[in-house]
Amino acid sequence: MKLTPTLAAAVFFVPGTIAYAQTLPDAFTPGPVIEEFGPSATVEDALPLAKDVELKVAFDIADTEERGGVNRQFETVARFLNMHARAGVDRNAINPAIVVHGGAAQYLVQPGPTEDATDTTRLVIALLDAGVPIFLCGQTAAARGLTKDDLIPGVELSLSAMTAHAQLAQDGYSLNPF
Repeated sequence: MKLTPTLAAAVFFVPGTIAYAQTLPDAFTPGPVIEEFGPSATVEDALPLAKDVELKVAFDIADTEERGGVNRQFETVARFLNMHARAGVDRNAINPAIVVHGGAAQYLVQPGPTEDATDTTRLVIALLDAGVPIFLCGQTAAARGLTKDDLIPGVELSLSAMTAHAQLAQDGYSLNPF
């Protein structure tokens, strides 16, 4: 069989191939903002980013899917920070925000005194330490019986996820589509 450009593209974009590529230690590395999470690769010849670019992006997280012990949606935020910092964007111009609702609320609850923090909880703490605002849907919190005291310090309660997204949009945030 002859490898045409279309067939070659299909081979490279088979589901699972990208996930495998992310495990390659020489191509994907974490940092520089979130040192332990969010591996990304340098992309040679990528379209240049404007010197004065400001990236204000809201991430909606409800999923509880984990890959390698880490919720992939929270890791996407770490990757967003790391890849843009690595590409030369000023850290002060990289401004993600996270809106959490549904089952993902579990990742924002403080571990008990005898519990070890999960990898995702450690990632949430690292994101908060990096200045990423994290908002928990108040409707989700009420449905799960969670109060502010149950949450990792720094997590904010919003009236709802819809409210948090509306307020972030008014502040110039775009919604990440995936």
